[in-house]
Amino acid sequence: MNRQTLIKAVVIGLVLQLIMVVSGHFIAPIKECFGIVGMLISLVAGVIYVRTTRGSWGDSLIGGALAGGICALIGIAVSCALGDVDAGVLVYGTLGSAVAGLIGGAVAKLIP
Repeated sequence: MNRQTLIKAVVIGLVLQLIMVVSGHFIAPIKECFGIVGMLISLVAGVIYVRTTRGSWGDSLIGGALAGGICALIGIAVSCALGDVDAGVLVYGTLGSAVAGLIGGAVAKLIP
């Protein structure tokens, strides 16, 4: 696994997650879309990992899942700290986002 590429994908995903979370804290319609938009951001983080690494299938799937899950975990933790979501979202939101990152990695691996 390429550590530098994983860090890059996580940082880009995290910046996008934090923009969404902070915006949603002040703008209610954005808050209503946290789940869908957050998972799309994690999917993009998975794509970024695969597109910049070009590793094996296993590396692509694991790296995509890690990139998507890590950036979501931190974003959801910030959202919990702001009081916008319940603590339970940390578990299922992170798992869902890790799956989205894995899917993003798989799709990026399939498309030349």
